[in-house]
Amino acid sequence: MVLKPSIDWAVPDLSLVEAGVRALEGAFDAAKAHVKPLVTKDDGRFDADKGNERQQILHGLSYFACELEAARQTLAYARAVGAAGKKADLEELIAAVFTAGCLRRWRYGSDISGLEQIPAAELGLTPAVLAETLDSAGARVLVERAGGTAALTAVAELADGRGNFGDMGIDDDLLREVQSQFQRFSDDVVAPIAEHVHRKDELIGLDLIGQLAEQGVFGITIPEQYGGSELGKMGMVIVTEELTRGYIGVGSLGTRAEIAAELILTGGTDEQKQYWLPRIAAGEVLPTAVFTEPNFGSDLANIKTRATKNGDGWLINGQKTWITHGSRADLMTLLARSDAGAPGYKGLSMFLVTKTRGTEDDPFPDEGVTGSEIPVIGYRGMKEYEISFDDFKIPSEALLGGEEGRGFKQLMETFESARIQTAARGVGLARAGLELAYRYAKERKQFAREIFDFPRVYQKIARMIVDTQAARQLTYFAARMKESGKRCDLEAGMAKLLATKVAFYVADAGVQVHGGNGYAEEYPISRVFCDARVLSIFEGANEIQAHVIARRVLED
Repeated sequence: MVLKPSIDWAVPDLSLVEAGVRALEGAFDAAKAHVKPLVTKDDGRFDADKGNERQQILHGLSYFACELEAARQTLAYARAVGAAGKKADLEELIAAVFTAGCLRRWRYGSDISGLEQIPAAELGLTPAVLAETLDSAGARVLVERAGGTAALTAVAELADGRGNFGDMGIDDDLLREVQSQFQRFSDDVVAPIAEHVHRKDELIGLDLIGQLAEQGVFGITIPEQYGGSELGKMGMVIVTEELTRGYIGVGSLGTRAEIAAELILTGGTDEQKQYWLPRIAAGEVLPTAVFTEPNFGSDLANIKTRATKNGDGWLINGQKTWITHGSRADLMTLLARSDAGAPGYKGLSMFLVTKTRGTEDDPFPDEGVTGSEIPVIGYRGMKEYEISFDDFKIPSEALLGGEEGRGFKQLMETFESARIQTAARGVGLARAGLELAYRYAKERKQFAREIFDFPRVYQKIARMIVDTQAARQLTYFAARMKESGKRCDLEAGMAKLLATKVAFYVADAGVQVHGGNGYAEEYPISRVFCDARVLSIFEGANEIQAHVIARRVLED
C-alpha cells in the first residue's frame, strides 16, 4: 500500500542534513557563550549557587547538547549505511527528519519535560543569532523538506515497505551475530513470560536466569581470563536493548552484574578479581547494588550507613532503600561510611558483602539483616526492597581493594557504564513500544481500513521510528567512546537523558495508537508504558543528569 502524500527524498552526500547540523552547532555555541557567564565565577569556574538559581536555562542547554549530538550521530549513521553499500533511503530520511525537528524546536525553544519549557531567547538565541544559524538558508530548506508531515509520511511509507525500521548501524560481524541471537532469544523466551511476571508481580524464574547465564549475559564485559566473553560496551548495549525489548526486568538483570564487575575490575584486589569475577560471569552469583538511602538518593556523598571496625572485620549499621533484586542476590556491593569524622565522600568505603540468598518465605535469612518489599507499578521481576542492617558482621577482606575512603571514587568509575546501559534499556523499551504500536496499527481495522492508513497514526509511528533510531545511535556513540578508554561521562549522560525521554514518549504514543485498548492490562503496551516511566528516575534522575551534563559542556 502506498501512503499519500509523500516526498522524493534525494540529497547528494546528505548535504542538507550536514548544513542543518552546522546550523545547530552555531546556535549551540551561541547559547553556551550566553549561559556560561550566568553560572560561573569571575575565574570561570562553575558556581553551584548560580547554577541552582538558573536550573531551567542550564538544563535547557543540556537538552540542546543531547539533541545536537544525536543529530550528528544520525548523520554519521546514514553515511555509514550508505558507505557499506546498502540502500540508505530510510536512514537518510531518519537523519533529515530528526535534524529538521531539532532546528524547528530550538528556533523557538524546547520542552525539557512535559510541563517545563525553555524559550530560545533565554538561551541567548536572539534574532541576529538565529539569522546566522537556525534561520540560515540551508537550515530553512531542510526544515521545509524534512520538517513536516510529508517527510513523516515518507518515513512510514519506507518502513512499511521494508518491513523494518531502518538498519541498526552495527558495523561488526560478530556483534551483528550477537544481535540476531538475542533478538531470537528475546522473541522466543523473554517476551512470552513478560506479561505473567508483570501482572503477577513475581520474580523472574531461576530457569530463565540460568539460560541467560548459559548465553553469557552476566559476563559480557568481563575479560576472558575471568570467564567472561569480553564483548565490550557495544556488546553490552546490543544485548541489553534486545532483552529489554522482550521485558525490562530481564534486560535489567545484567545491570547489577555490570556494576559489580566494573567495581571489582577497576578497584578490586587480585584475590577479589579471581574469586568474584568468574562467579559473576557464570551467573553463580547474583549481585545487587546497595547504595541509596531513604534520605539520600542522588546525594550519595552524604549517606549515613556506618561501617565500624570490629576485631578483624566490620559491623554494618544503617538503612538502605530501592535495592533491586535484594532478596535473591548473593553479593551486595555496599557503600557505607567507614570514617565518621571525614566529611562527605572522603569517609566512604565500598564493600563486597556475601549474603545468603533469600526465599519467598524468608527473604533475608542473615543475622543482622531485615528487609521489606516496596510495591511498584512497573519494572517488576526482581522486586525492590528497603533493607536495614543492625550489627551485620562482614569480614575484613570484604573491603573493595583493601582501601578505606575510596568508595565514592570507586563507584563514580562505574557511572559511565551504568548510564550507557540505562540508555540501552531506554532504546529497548522504545523499540518495544514502536513494534507493538506498528503491529496493532496494521491489525486493527476501523471504518473498513487499517488504522495505519490514517495520518495521525502513521505519522506518530514515523516519529517513533526517527526518535528511537536517534536514541540508539547516541547510545552506540557513548558505548564506543567508553570502549576507546576516553572519558565519556558527558556522552554517557547525554545518551541516558535522551534515550529515557524517548522511551517514555514512544510508550505514551504507543498507548495512544492502541486507543482504549492501550489502557487495558491485557495489552502489553500498558506494561511498556509503566516500565518506561522509571527510566528517567534511576541511575541519576534526569534533573540531576541535566545538571551534570551542563557543567561538563561548560567545562569543555
